Amino acid sequence: MRDTEGFRDTRYQLLKIRPAQRQSWIGYSISYYLLGDYDMAFTVMEEFRKTLFQDNQTKLDVEHSEMLFYQNMVLRDQEKYKESLDHLNNYQTKMADKLQIQEIKAMLHLKINELKQAEQIYKDLIKRNNENHAYYEGLEKCQALLVGVDQLSETDRLAIYLKYRKKYPRAEAPRALPLGFATGNAFKELVDDFLRIALKKGVPPLFTNLKLLYAIPEKAKIIEELVMGFATNLSTINKFAVTDDELQNPTVLLWTKFFLAQHFDYFRRTKIAMSYIDQVLEHTPTLIEGYVVKAKIFKHAGCLDDAAKWMDEGRSLDTADRFVNSKCAKYLLRINNVERAIEICGMFTKEGILPDEDLDSMQCMWFGIESAAAHKRKGEIGEALRKCHQIEKNFNEIVEDQFDFHTYCMRKVTLCAYIKLLKLEDVIRNHPFYYKGAKLAIECYIGLHDKPYTKSNDSNEAGKDNMTAQELKKLKSKQRRAQKKLKIEEEKKLAIESKEPKEAEGKKEEGKVKIVAEDLLQCEKPLDEALKFLIPLQLLAKERIETHLMAFEIFYRKERVLLMLQSIKRAAQCNSTHHLYHECLLKFLKYVQCNNANFSETVQQVLKLEISKLVTETDLFVYNQSYLESHSNSMKAHIAVGKSLYVLDEGEHVKALELITKLSDHFTDTNLQLCSAVHDHLLNGDYKASESDAQAYQKKCHELFPFAVKFKLSQSADITVEEKDTKECSPDIMEDTDGKS
Repeated sequence: MRDTEGFRDTRYQLLKIRPAQRQSWIGYSISYYLLGDYDMAFTVMEEFRKTLFQDNQTKLDVEHSEMLFYQNMVLRDQEKYKESLDHLNNYQTKMADKLQIQEIKAMLHLKINELKQAEQIYKDLIKRNNENHAYYEGLEKCQALLVGVDQLSETDRLAIYLKYRKKYPRAEAPRALPLGFATGNAFKELVDDFLRIALKKGVPPLFTNLKLLYAIPEKAKIIEELVMGFATNLSTINKFAVTDDELQNPTVLLWTKFFLAQHFDYFRRTKIAMSYIDQVLEHTPTLIEGYVVKAKIFKHAGCLDDAAKWMDEGRSLDTADRFVNSKCAKYLLRINNVERAIEICGMFTKEGILPDEDLDSMQCMWFGIESAAAHKRKGEIGEALRKCHQIEKNFNEIVEDQFDFHTYCMRKVTLCAYIKLLKLEDVIRNHPFYYKGAKLAIECYIGLHDKPYTKSNDSNEAGKDNMTAQELKKLKSKQRRAQKKLKIEEEKKLAIESKEPKEAEGKKEEGKVKIVAEDLLQCEKPLDEALKFLIPLQLLAKERIETHLMAFEIFYRKERVLLMLQSIKRAAQCNSTHHLYHECLLKFLKYVQCNNANFSETVQQVLKLEISKLVTETDLFVYNQSYLESHSNSMKAHIAVGKSLYVLDEGEHVKALELITKLSDHFTDTNLQLCSAVHDHLLNGDYKASESDAQAYQKKCHELFPFAVKFKLSQSADITVEEKDTKECSPDIMEDTDGKS
């Protein structure tokens, strides 16, 4: 990571050479802060500050203000809350950001148990900004501590928010926050009022705002009853309730049905959701949000092609809307239509540059991740890896860009922001974008190790031997068209580059290293390449069990038994009941059992000691069965136990397949993604599955997910959502990052 001691020594030398420059003093102070020597950091800054500014100076200076805020931050990091408060009181007239002063004061008063003062400041802050949730939470905490409890009762908490609802009738925060803790009739009254106001205004993200409440089934049921009642009354008497005096605008019914479409889609009641969204679009065919919701319903039902079609329909209503265009591109990538997605995104990229390259240069990482996943699904592993390495390159550039700020922040004296930047850079690879890109890359490299790249398993070459003459002719025609298209793109690129000045072109190419898919595909040690992506995850995403399970899969293939053990132990600390952990644990135990004689005596002793802490049962078959019995209502557990049984004894493949393909009404975690993954394994012939096994499983899944294209039977290929009812099922395990739906 960072060499903070070297940084301090360098800063000290610079201070001796240039003692008159303020950057030297500021840098020296920050070096001690980064080393954790807060007293020295404060002292250095205080001595330097006194030489520049006098305490009786009345003029407000922003740079002086930033120094004072930095000093106060140093005191707070030392947990010297009383000294920090005194420092604020002494210098607040010389500090520019008055709002930040009040927020820090409120927090400090709370820390040193001066509750009355903290309460008054939070009240003043709410008066200033009545939509800030943190202020209400601070006020709650103050009042709870004043009466000697950790948290107020539901009644007392409600009283706070009811008071502010009356005081600020247009504010949303005092109406929304109580919904999280209120129960029973109190919740019903609050959510009724919240829904009425939002439906009258026509708030498209209303369902998204309330979605967190759906984690509690009782609250979801109350919401459904209320909104269904609204829909019935609005369609008959044009009122929310029979007792209401006010007549509602016809658009209120539109937004009520719009909400109900999303509500029923959440519970995967597809036909009902589709009927409501169809009514919305029939009433207002130009409502772009309606097309977006309809596309989501199709996506959750497993009809990805229809989802992309309806999203494109909505996009066509406003081609200048970047959000809808981006959503459309994302849906197209989900059906592996990479070319069309690039074409749509190209509407917003620079002219004269290929859209794909411009998206990479703009560090558009959501597009890179979705493109990599699409290429991986198509079997184009080289292109998938190229995109993953581009994401890695983007994060490297983000880290390198911080060098510009080292001198800038000290020159402009934006010290608190500079410290936050350094802390962010230290954990930047904990970002979901990096995690997803790294995970995809690791999976691709593991795949390359298991099945090394050759021309025969290239996506364009695979299966040629089994093709008929007509199929071979079609493939060659397709390849010729692809080559022709690639040639045209290359000619365009050359034409664009030829217009640029040669000197500029030389500089551009000099600092740019091109990532070549073919080179990535032909790497000699794919597992070593996978480790390069894994190491940052082990440092910064160690709380995710998937990180350690991926590490196990790599070390399992490298036959590094102690590193396997390390990965298993770390995964157990995250979640020892996870179904994937169970799979890896049984695989590890089987490996040790088969290879124990090949290990040194020391390694054998370590393994015996550590395995006894992980598993008390010595019979692996009994342990596998006991896991199944303790998770009898889980489809994931049945799959994990079936896979583990096959690892323990391939002769038990019939029983293993029975467990893997089992579908039951008692399962609480059945979902479309899980069934699709199992079906893919069966089609690949894993676990000695036959074609008839795959067809039988497909038939069972079709009954559960009748709209999913993947499970459509040949005789029902033309059935549409409007023609067939559906069953309710659990939400997907893999949900969208943008709307979590």
